Amino acid sequence: MKTTRKCRALLAVSLNLVALFFSTTAFITTYWCEGTQRVPKPNCSKDRKHNCINYSGNDTSQNKVHYSWETGDDRFLFRHFHTGIWYSCEENINGAGEKCRSFIDLAPASERGVLWLSVVSEVLYIMLLVVGFSLMCLELFHSSNVIDGLKLNAFAAVFTVLSGLLGMVAHMMYTQVFQVTVSLGPEDWRPHTWDYGWSFCLAWGSFTCCMAASVTTLNSYTKTVIEFRHKRKLYEQGLREEQTFIDQEAFNYFRDRSVQSISSSVEVFPGPAGNSGGKTLVPSGSIDMGEIRESLGEEQC
Repeated sequence: MKTTRKCRALLAVSLNLVALFFSTTAFITTYWCEGTQRVPKPNCSKDRKHNCINYSGNDTSQNKVHYSWETGDDRFLFRHFHTGIWYSCEENINGAGEKCRSFIDLAPASERGVLWLSVVSEVLYIMLLVVGFSLMCLELFHSSNVIDGLKLNAFAAVFTVLSGLLGMVAHMMYTQVFQVTVSLGPEDWRPHTWDYGWSFCLAWGSFTCCMAASVTTLNSYTKTVIEFRHKRKLYEQGLREEQTFIDQEAFNYFRDRSVQSISSSVEVFPGPAGNSGGKTLVPSGSIDMGEIRESLGEEQC
């Protein structure tokens, strides 16, 4: 029982640790959603001769390039972008590297409250995962008493289930905010094509591992309680059988002692002549020697 319980606890700790690692990685990275943005091509220069618009003579005004989705693709290029909870980073078409903007500022004003609620839920999700992981480790390595282990197991299961629910709500709220931002966000940011990235997959993978850890912990708790009750029932049944056997032995013992005591306190005497040689059982304690002598003296007189 002890080995099986430790194996289940070790599996739950491993799943919780994986969930904690996935959720933390997803929270701090910016690859929840990624895709391409359609932006006007910059002017050509000495340093940039490709993916640019070459204006001849004095016709170099930026006003010649209008930001319109109906314009042909020859005036636009597609730059890669990726977005997380905190930042949205885009490819820098005027130089090397990327430039990042706060995704909270990009979200519509009507959705910022939901986005902040999603951020708070993600933080609570990670914190409850840490609490559940700590309780599981405490139950695995420092609990030698079965009752204390069951208490820690129950609390760890509760915290893990709550963290999983918070994580699910946080992921769904962020997805909703991103989809609204795609439609109502700034025009220079709106994606042309987009899809969910590996951070989004890690977030939902974390939720899956979290719920698996909670189910494993609850299963460990239930099985331990059932095994404990079964062993207790067997112990009580054996105790009742032993008590019944002891009571029977005691009854036989005292019965034999009573019979021996009665037989030792009774003497056998010859019966009267008319009794055809029969014998009379007379208690030894009932014969008085003084009365016998008095009766003998009366006969002699």
